[in-house]
Amino acid sequence: MRISVSSDMDEPVARSLVAELRARGHEVVTHGALRPGSDPRWAVCSESAARDVATGAADQAVVCCWTGTGASIAANKVPGVRAALCTDAYTADGARRWNDANVLALSLRLTSEPLLKEILDAWFAGEPCEDAEDRENVARIELLDRREP
Repeated sequence: MRISVSSDMDEPVARSLVAELRARGHEVVTHGALRPGSDPRWAVCSESAARDVATGAADQAVVCCWTGTGASIAANKVPGVRAALCTDAYTADGARRWNDANVLALSLRLTSEPLLKEILDAWFAGEPCEDAEDRENVARIELLDRREP
């Protein structure tokens, strides 16, 4: 799987994230502080990673900033992206299962290496639910991408 990763800071957990994804056999494309010469501002690098998903250049993305909130907000502004800020494995599983999330947002401050692995395990094990109500909710989100304010 091709995964875009962005971080506004070159923190140990961001480097661990890239290494862990590669160790799991994924192709990783980096943005922000993880890529020399790239704009490290969270709004910019999160958008870049999210656009990779929206255009099909990446299958999924992981966006990171200090709290994860700004990265998730920026990613969710890109039509076709469903970013979820996950601070634990249960939330990551639910985001994939019920929300068909295609972008994982992480906090550089709160995510330890052991927790990172748990979140990634749950994220990649989670499959989008085929329940009609859940699919209708995801379809509703897709309609919001096309509506004028």
